[in-house]
Amino acid sequence: INCTETSHKGFLCATATVPLDYTRPTAGTIQLFVVRHPAENSAARQGSLFINPGGPGGAGADSLPRMYPMFPEAVRQRFDLISWDPRGIGSSTAVKCFDSTKEASAFFANVSKGFPRGEHEEKIWVRTYTELARRCKERNPELLEHVSTADSAQDLDFLRAAVGEEKLNYYGMSYGTFLGATYINMFPYHAHRIILDSNVLPTAWTNNGNSHAGFTSTDLLLGAHGAQATLQQFW
Repeated sequence: INCTETSHKGFLCATATVPLDYTRPTAGTIQLFVVRHPAENSAARQGSLFINPGGPGGAGADSLPRMYPMFPEAVRQRFDLISWDPRGIGSSTAVKCFDSTKEASAFFANVSKGFPRGEHEEKIWVRTYTELARRCKERNPELLEHVSTADSAQDLDFLRAAVGEEKLNYYGMSYGTFLGATYINMFPYHAHRIILDSNVLPTAWTNNGNSHAGFTSTDLLLGAHGAQATLQQFW
């Protein structure tokens, strides 16, 4: 149906019902919010192009309308441009850790704005976010078990089939390159034109199957631990 939000003018909106757990497809479902802009020249249409703006957790349904004018005219003319809010965020079935914005604001009231400064602020930061993780897991135990990149790749293949495409055309940026690479590995015979822009190192988003790793190599890549060690030299 036509999207009702002014920011989504020209787009069609839909909700797709997908399995929570693809290994147990009858054990429950979740919703994915999807937006599509039809090809501007229907006579020249070549298919659908799925877009992931990065993240993880980037809300594609909000990002694509903003990005749409930046796509080359030849792409807009020939392809339906499609994006979605990945499972766990946005207008899809989302992880909800609070009942209201007011409750969330109160929870973070004592946390410093920006990066914590000094040992006191660091302890508050760590304590608050440790409690946040516990709280979110307690309120969303099943959903949080199924928000992996592999789950999102399966969602992407579900959406590909739902719009009637035999092969996937895909454009992923930043973290979206890892999602694209995961899709290619999981569904190599369904991949057609795959564009991976501003690539991240795939191994930086995994822990090589080590469930006992203290932190993933992603943290190392982004420099969080190195930055913390440097800052502590000044405390």
